[in-house]
Amino acid sequence: MSIINNVLSKVVGSRHDRVIKKFTKLVAEINSFEKNMQSLGDDELRAKTQQFRERLDKEGSLEGILPEAFAVVREASQRVLGERHYDVQLIG
Repeated sequence: MSIINNVLSKVVGSRHDRVIKKFTKLVAEINSFEKNMQSLGDDELRAKTQQFRERLDKEGSLEGILPEAFAVVREASQRVLGERHYDVQLIG
């Protein structure tokens, strides 16, 4: 690696570092929904799917519903399978 690349990597981080930082924020946002999802009953959790469809039709973007949708999937997995997705599994 050239000296310029080394300096740039130290200043702005490598591509890998930037991607991890982006996904770390997403995982934190998903985790922020956890207590709320745990407090919902099964029917309320199931109703989230329709709410997501309505929001998606209105907003037209997955970005707005993605963290909460992942939180719903994580909670459903915990209830049905007895297993919770690890944070790293939410990344990919």
